[in-house]
Amino acid sequence: MENKKHFKVVAAVVKDGDRYLCMQRCRSEYTYTTEHWEFPGGKVKEGETEHHALIREIKEEMDWDIYVGKCLGSIVHEYPDFSITLTAYLCRGGEGEFKLLEHLDYQWLTLEEMDKLKWTEGDRKLLQLL
Repeated sequence: MENKKHFKVVAAVVKDGDRYLCMQRCRSEYTYTTEHWEFPGGKVKEGETEHHALIREIKEEMDWDIYVGKCLGSIVHEYPDFSITLTAYLCRGGEGEFKLLEHLDYQWLTLEEMDKLKWTEGDRKLLQLL
């Protein structure tokens, strides 16, 4: 049995009033995540705290500063080619507008509206924590 890579990933659940920031992924080598929706974030690097990883990833992907709040919880998900431990943090956006540097699109949606999106399977599990 081959060993799949396992990644520690953090997600920013950015809330503004009763709406949450949802990001659409670009195309990738993995059809099961291509153009699916997710909460912004990314992989935690070796020796990095989850808090710092989240701030760094949002800065890299969106050129935006965020305030990281409480941890909402973690899920584990097995994709066909890798597995992840995905930890979500409730966040607040900083000053100014963000840029779409690594995403196709974004939407601010209520919890009820999120069901209409085609989420990555890992991020879909995070919706249960909200």
